[in-house]
Amino acid sequence: IDQSSCNKDYSCLNGFCPSFVTVYDAEPRKGKPAGQAPGPLEVLPEPTLPATDEPYSMMIDGIGGTGVITVGALLAMAAHLEGKAATVMDMTGLAQKGGAVWSHLRIADNLEDLHSVRVGLGGGRALIGCDLVTSSQIDTLSRLARGSSRAVINTYRTYTNEFARNPDMSFPDDELRTRIEAALGGDAVEMIDATDLATALLGDAIGTNLFMTGFAYQRGLVPVSAEAIERAIELNGIAVEMNKTAFDWGRRAAHDLAFVERVAYPSETRNEGPVLESLDDTVARRAAFLTDYQNAAYAARYTTLVGRVRAAEAVEGGGPLSHAVARYYFKLLAYKDEYEVARLHASADFHRQIGRQFDDGYRLEFNLAPPLFARKDSVTGEPRKMRFGSWMLHVFKLMAALRGLRGTAFDPFGRTEERRRERALISQYEADVEEILRRFGPETRAAAVDLASVPEHIRGYGHVKLRHLEVAEKRRTALLEALHDPKKYTVAAAE
Repeated sequence: IDQSSCNKDYSCLNGFCPSFVTVYDAEPRKGKPAGQAPGPLEVLPEPTLPATDEPYSMMIDGIGGTGVITVGALLAMAAHLEGKAATVMDMTGLAQKGGAVWSHLRIADNLEDLHSVRVGLGGGRALIGCDLVTSSQIDTLSRLARGSSRAVINTYRTYTNEFARNPDMSFPDDELRTRIEAALGGDAVEMIDATDLATALLGDAIGTNLFMTGFAYQRGLVPVSAEAIERAIELNGIAVEMNKTAFDWGRRAAHDLAFVERVAYPSETRNEGPVLESLDDTVARRAAFLTDYQNAAYAARYTTLVGRVRAAEAVEGGGPLSHAVARYYFKLLAYKDEYEVARLHASADFHRQIGRQFDDGYRLEFNLAPPLFARKDSVTGEPRKMRFGSWMLHVFKLMAALRGLRGTAFDPFGRTEERRRERALISQYEADVEEILRRFGPETRAAAVDLASVPEHIRGYGHVKLRHLEVAEKRRTALLEALHDPKKYTVAAAE
């Protein structure tokens, strides 16, 4: 959980995950800034500020809880400090934390010129887009106009609540960028990953929006002086030095982005993004995981089936079917049961992760729903989470050592309906792959890949997983029919 944007209502504890950890008596550990403040800004050229003899309208948007409204308030105060008039209207909707937020800001030399607090349709001259998704919405773009509006956009992927409701939703970066550029014109839009830069430079993502404000200021989109903005930050009295530094770094990034990136991402530590694994690397990594999960024989069961599929597909580097089986057979084999929850909690890596996130002196509490004795909710009838203290770490170590009992006659957890079904899914998948291998060919290739990918739709745990299983089983049945009769594939895929 990103502690900078956590909503702090702890509603996440109500979700049905096999385990959840609450940390008490400790503060989140702040990241170490990558470099010092930019230094004297006299070396930077001062931008030409927009005129305010007529009202100058701006939009600031982003995700609630990250400081969008604060930016609007700071700029309005800066205008006041310069003897200008300003109106600001914030639109937070129903989700003030984690939902889309807009701040309508209008600045003019004379108050009587500000007849409306809302930016009219097509009337916005500038957009400080602190979030890519919100910036691409019609509520934002309708306030701007091609030829007269300019925008600076943070491209960091901030996932909205829609992504929580729709697990199949992908982040449409290219589509969102194209939508914004089509509305304003490519030359009027500048995009930058401000969140990663601000986090690396300041040690905390919460400085992102002031970083964006500094960037927009240096681009000449803000009609008040830097001195007034910094004085407004001081008057606000919250994280003054960090916010002023974030504003300074944003200015520097607009002037010399290459320099800022060198400071933020030293060559020996810069994250260049995910590296695509070869099929061999994927299989080797997952086989090592399954060895720790159970034993070497269990891992060999995995590598053997993947190897047979790869040989049948006969594609250099592994084709789509081989990749699908390598991914989804592993997913079924590595189901998260009581032994796996215990192993992960008992691992040194888990404690290193906690130590990286929180200062020393913390106390752990584990939120679990043990299937053998979890109480049922009186309203939903579903198992309720129970709290266990840090003493559970000793129990976890013991259970992890006993994982060899998994699936045997001596497994005390293996008799539950959920565990029996998980083991049955593995056997069912192996049988499906055998059927795929018998009928694999050019006509059945597409149906085979989709059939091998059915476990993608089996998500969650407990009663949540059971709901997804019903949907996945219907899809599997349709794809098996398509495997035997390729003419039915289109229907099966649509279902």
